[in-house]
Amino acid sequence: RKAGFLSGGEQQMLTIARALMTNPEFILLDEPTEGLAPMIVGILEEQIARLRESNMTVLLAEQNLEVALRLSDRGHIIDNGVIRYHGTRGELQNNQEIWSRYLSV
Repeated sequence: RKAGFLSGGEQQMLTIARALMTNPEFILLDEPTEGLAPMIVGILEEQIARLRESNMTVLLAEQNLEVALRLSDRGHIIDNGVIRYHGTRGELQNNQEIWSRYLSV
């Protein structure tokens, strides 16, 4: 099928596959889970984890906090174009001030 007729999840996977055809050492994924059904998010998350396991560097810009934390070693909080926080996943998960200021509703 033509790419324009694929589902959102299929389009996202096609985009990643096209990027991987060049055998990159690094890949930037900008909100790859946006608008996807939870089942497709899970499949995509598994594939991103496999990329990391193959020693590929993955830069993930993601608003789905649960997915981002599961896939990340380090986190950066960007607010109005300014990095307000950076640290390891564990440091981020344990920083109550950052959680209350930027990550909770």
